[in-house]
Amino acid sequence: MKQVSTGFLKGVVVSIGIAALALSVLWLPGVAGRDAEAHPETAYLQYPFLLCAYLLSIPFFTALYQTFQLLCYIDGNKVFSVRSVKALRYIRYCAILISIGIAAGITFVMMMIDDDIAGVVGLSLMCTFASSVIATFAAMLQKLVRDAIELQSENELTV
Repeated sequence: MKQVSTGFLKGVVVSIGIAALALSVLWLPGVAGRDAEAHPETAYLQYPFLLCAYLLSIPFFTALYQTFQLLCYIDGNKVFSVRSVKALRYIRYCAILISIGIAAGITFVMMMIDDDIAGVVGLSLMCTFASSVIATFAAMLQKLVRDAIELQSENELTV
């Protein structure tokens, strides 16, 4: 049963990665180009936007890879190991980087553009909140796994 559920989760992680890669390679440049044509006064922001989007994709894909690794550790009954703690720490750091990157990007956009961008700000706040929740959850899991490792090592010493 555990193999089925982790296999399903691995499939979900891989699907998310493929979808995100396809969107960032195929869809995002087209959207940036159409926006530059529609708003020539802010067309100079097209390439900085793409650069920031691709820079933010690095921690996103790193977190996805670490999630996949964590699921592999669960499959191998190595969930209570230092590797799991390290994977959760990387996931936490990546989520924090994504939150900071989105917050910095939307702050920059709000300073540069005097237009009504309520939708963009709302979407950015939701993504920042989601990344913050993931970082908090990963930190809590990291602490729980670390405590479980300590408890497991104490039990092994007493037996």
